[in-house]
Amino acid sequence: MTRPPLEVADIIRAAGQKFIERSRRWLTGQHLKVLRAIACCRTAALGGHRDRCSRCGHVVTISYNSCRNRHCPKCQANARMRWIQGRTKELLPTPYAHVVFTLPHLLAPLALQNKKLVYTLLFRTSAETLIEVARIPKRLGAEIGFFSVLHTWNQIIKHHPHVHCVVPAGGLSPDHKSWVHSRNPRFFLPEKVLGLVFRGKFRAALEDAFAQGKIGFYGQLKHMSDPKVFRSFVRQLFRHEWVVDCRPPFGGPEHVLRYLGRYTHRVAISNHRLVSFEDGDVTFLWRDRAHGNREQPMTLPADEFLRRFLLHLLPKGFFRIRNFGFLANRRRAALLALCFELLGSAPPTSDAEVKSAAEHIAHLWTCPKCGGPMIVTMRFTAADLFSRSPPSVVAVEAGAHA
Repeated sequence: MTRPPLEVADIIRAAGQKFIERSRRWLTGQHLKVLRAIACCRTAALGGHRDRCSRCGHVVTISYNSCRNRHCPKCQANARMRWIQGRTKELLPTPYAHVVFTLPHLLAPLALQNKKLVYTLLFRTSAETLIEVARIPKRLGAEIGFFSVLHTWNQIIKHHPHVHCVVPAGGLSPDHKSWVHSRNPRFFLPEKVLGLVFRGKFRAALEDAFAQGKIGFYGQLKHMSDPKVFRSFVRQLFRHEWVVDCRPPFGGPEHVLRYLGRYTHRVAISNHRLVSFEDGDVTFLWRDRAHGNREQPMTLPADEFLRRFLLHLLPKGFFRIRNFGFLANRRRAALLALCFELLGSAPPTSDAEVKSAAEHIAHLWTCPKCGGPMIVTMRFTAADLFSRSPPSVVAVEAGAHA
């Protein structure tokens, strides 16, 4: 994939200092750290290395190091490859369903002030909903296993928390003696039932968190700390149906791998969606799903673009990919092997096969001459490199707040 002409890093370098000065009231140390990391990514500020093709011996001139920040649009390929490599051995030879649980827009302000709590509740209640509904005999009558991926944005980079769940369209029978297939190849679980159960579970969890004093209320939401006001908010929130999108089961493991390559390690916006940065305005492409998924441009002031980008930083140490059911860490070793046995198959055992599939999905750095894997032959510190100066504006700002 070719390097895009415009990157988020370019916008931060050009508009970062003024944005920081105008936004000091709400910026945190984490915000500044991420801005600095993205601005310095693959520049002389982080040092560099020289690569050589392990197949044909072609040597590439010095490459600058990556920042490895999980919010950086340029640093997800290696992390994605490692994760996919681990998951390749766990994909069952059966169709998979894609289920999306979305929080209502009214919850967005509260979620921004309580990210760790609300996102954790979203993971937990959506997983409990899938597991509970799948166990009902007239729905599926089976114990399922799946992984969930948290996304917090929509196409125009506004706050829109939702989880993507990738689920085998079937599961283990209650006695663990057979595999229960989905009864209809085009249907997994009813969306309306999932929505009702999800809404009820999230409401109970939210009210319990409030009773325990775990929810913080700040600024314009401070009045909601009053129990009467909070109860009124909850009643308003739960008068409407909650959206759960349960799409028809799609293909087997190879289709899931392609899905994983696109969605698991996404950030709020990719560099390839950026169109231009002129006169202080950023233009990017977005898909209007309300009008046939048509792609069209949107222009925002740089400050608003960066503000929206920073809305999607995750709390430190927060895992945005989680496993549930028979894929949960404490049960996976025993139950996953049983699933393969009942399906009359076996997981991939060749490390070369698994690595090849992962690398194909992740688009790792390969030789421009022959396509072979590149290896590092020499490393350089920032002091050794003079060909490109670091983005000092953001670096100084971040250092001042360290």
